[in-house]
Amino acid sequence: MHAGAEVKRAPGIDLSHHLSDLSKARQTSPLKGLQKYLGHPNLINLAGGLPHPDYFPYSRVSADALVPSSFATSRESSLSWLWNLFSGDKSTSLTVPRYPAKDGDINLAQALQYGLARGMPQIQDFIRRFTAEVYQPAYDNWATLINSGNTDGWCRAALTLCNPGEGIFAAEWTYPSAKATVIPLGVRMVPLPMDIQGIRSDKFREILATWDDKSRNMSRPHVLYTIPIGQNPTGGTMSAPRKQEIYNICVEFDIIIVEDDPYYFLQHGQYLPKASRGKSKEIQNDKWYSTLEPSYLAFDVQGRVIRLDSFSKVIAPGCRLGWFTCNPLFAERLERQGETSLQAPCGFSQALVTSLLLNWKDEGYTRWLRGLQAQYISRRDFFVDCLLDTFHFTPVTVADEKSLWDGGVIYQAFREKSGNRSPVLSFVPPTSGMFVWLKVHFETHPLYEFHGQEALETKLWLKLAESGVLFGPGVMFSASEPEDTTAINDGHMRVSFSNEEFDKMKTAVEIFKSTLDHFYDEKR
Repeated sequence: MHAGAEVKRAPGIDLSHHLSDLSKARQTSPLKGLQKYLGHPNLINLAGGLPHPDYFPYSRVSADALVPSSFATSRESSLSWLWNLFSGDKSTSLTVPRYPAKDGDINLAQALQYGLARGMPQIQDFIRRFTAEVYQPAYDNWATLINSGNTDGWCRAALTLCNPGEGIFAAEWTYPSAKATVIPLGVRMVPLPMDIQGIRSDKFREILATWDDKSRNMSRPHVLYTIPIGQNPTGGTMSAPRKQEIYNICVEFDIIIVEDDPYYFLQHGQYLPKASRGKSKEIQNDKWYSTLEPSYLAFDVQGRVIRLDSFSKVIAPGCRLGWFTCNPLFAERLERQGETSLQAPCGFSQALVTSLLLNWKDEGYTRWLRGLQAQYISRRDFFVDCLLDTFHFTPVTVADEKSLWDGGVIYQAFREKSGNRSPVLSFVPPTSGMFVWLKVHFETHPLYEFHGQEALETKLWLKLAESGVLFGPGVMFSASEPEDTTAINDGHMRVSFSNEEFDKMKTAVEIFKSTLDHFYDEKR
């Protein structure tokens, strides 16, 4: 990890007025409140219903883990990284015993016991140091807190900040589960216009400055939910200047930013066609983090950002581990909520993930992240190559502020018919994350005036599924309410390049092309 220069930072400001009524009413769990005494020497603990560690059925837990250098840090073909992975000794053994050999060792007696909502001390220490060195929060008294992944983190953040009847600002296209989380809470999402980077700062300011509670039937929201890196579903990357603009607006209008950032280390850069693609430049570990777009934390001088980090995309989703970085007031309220819901993140996961990180050390974890970044760049490039080779796209520069891709170069596939060139498909290659966001021009379909966009999107999605290819239907990513007649009405599909083998991705694109051709030939 790179070490930032020592900078004198002021503490965050008082933001207690943003707490929800539920959060203000939450008390310390009576039993968890006793845990502050557990560190006292020679304590005889007869207070809690803790099973004796001798009765745990696991005497040790072992795993063989890959070494940090398992993947190359430059673009390679799928076969070359597979060869590197399975040639030679590429694993290291981890063992978590029942009891520690010395103080501070990871052990099952601690990990499998009722634990602290904030997580085991060893993983707390790691994420605190990692956050300081990588994200470099711009105020002094920030705090970190373990959670059970970003879905848990977002649910806790929404409950902590929002009352029923309130709203949350979000990009007009956003992560469906984020919206599904808040709907039962009586909280609505308010969509914000986007461009190629994500949320537009100018439109955000305009909406805030002209907000009218009566016409909107809602008081002005005081929370912004955003996925700035690998924007889900569009794959966009928000630049540092745009983040600074949005942060300044949030200061001006007193908005809390919830930064949901699971794809942070999967920043790919601009897509380069095969003909102009060379070997990527080698970067030293201690310089690599500086090549990534910074977190909102780097601009947060007041403590108004709640950042959500996750191990899901860089270690494994099933470990269900992530963490908050936020001001101490919010961290304390989030911890109280965790005490009476999950109680603590899974002990097995904490023990194995922490053992892995301690084995790899800071240098090894950085090397692992760099290798993952290179693999996802290769996957992105391969999938985009397949699209361009199969559909014969034409690059088109967009200069339309109403377009999602304003300011970018998009690729469009056209359908030749009766001398008229009608676009059927367009996209911008993603610059981070795991997804390609395809726009399907249903308005050029011969039956559009009879069926409309939504019915045609569903019909195409079903035809693809019946042909053995599953895409994410675009309508599910809309932040707008179904009854909102002013909502965007474009047809899209979200396609993941993160999981399937390369040959299957190529086959999927070929099936998509054939299905789309037949779909546009329909007369009824």
